[in-house]
Amino acid sequence: MSERDLTEHPLELKTVYRGKLLHVQEDTVRLPDGSTSRREYIVHPGAAVMLAMPDPQSVIMERQYRYPLRAHVYELPAGKIDAGESPLDTAKRELLEETGYRAADWRHLLTTYPVVGYSNERIELYLARELEYVGHRLDDGEFLDVFTLSLEEALAWVRSGRICEAKTVMGLLLAEKIVAGQW
Repeated sequence: MSERDLTEHPLELKTVYRGKLLHVQEDTVRLPDGSTSRREYIVHPGAAVMLAMPDPQSVIMERQYRYPLRAHVYELPAGKIDAGESPLDTAKRELLEETGYRAADWRHLLTTYPVVGYSNERIELYLARELEYVGHRLDDGEFLDVFTLSLEEALAWVRSGRICEAKTVMGLLLAEKIVAGQW
């Protein structure tokens, strides 16, 4: 199979909105056939998500209200990568801040881009084991419930639709593979 060059080349870059977390771009690009088009997308600093397993049969979960959905959502712990911070340092910081746990064993599982059609956001997924509870300290304005759930029940929640957030579904399906020795 031969691969054509499908690269789109930026001609004009325009920031439409810049916020604390996100900013929106509307760029003019030259398409592979020489014509032009506009591309609207969200620039995101990236995030780390932690599959924190206190033992091989359970995971640390969070429940928090997600305003864009107007709903409470069950998720794996996660957080935004700060400027100049490595993804692993983000994972360690966010696990401690949100759940109160430190992990002695860290393993990078994968990098994923959850919404390539309209954002450059990347998510780094880590496995955190050998957990020790030392006390959490949530950021101002951050409210969440932290709990331990059996992996079996978490997977049942995925099947029933109770857990439907993408990075969490992916992390839990990977946990199942890890426990089975298949990842």
